[in-house]
Amino acid sequence: MIKFITVEDLLPIRNQVLREGRLTLEECRFPTDKIESAFHLGFYQDNELACVASFHPQNYDGFEGKAYQLRGMATTEQYRGRGFGNQLVNFALVYLRGQKANYVWCNARKKAVAFYHHAGFEIISPEFEVPGIGPHYVMYVKIR
Repeated sequence: MIKFITVEDLLPIRNQVLREGRLTLEECRFPTDKIESAFHLGFYQDNELACVASFHPQNYDGFEGKAYQLRGMATTEQYRGRGFGNQLVNFALVYLRGQKANYVWCNARKKAVAFYHHAGFEIISPEFEVPGIGPHYVMYVKIR
């Protein structure tokens, strides 16, 4: 089941999956988590939060229209490979289409590129390094 959740709900998974448990929960907050129109989604399996993602309004240079950036997409290890992340992204795209957004973009870790391709995203940048995290690409999907 997919639900809108609070940032506090997702911080433990963001830390565990994206930061390998190295940070405090407070250090896992993004500056964009609380801005107007930002929202967070969670996929629950058997009442357990299995997958999370955050979205906030943010245009990408050179692209026209209303945009959202996807950040902090994470699925706990025991639930990976079950399609929960794909369902979460599809839910968000349908919701954002209703909000009149034109596209969604993200900084995708190199190891997640295949996941985002499967969800309809395409690479729009050269590979770049996020210090302390690793290689990434900017990826984009048009939604209207």
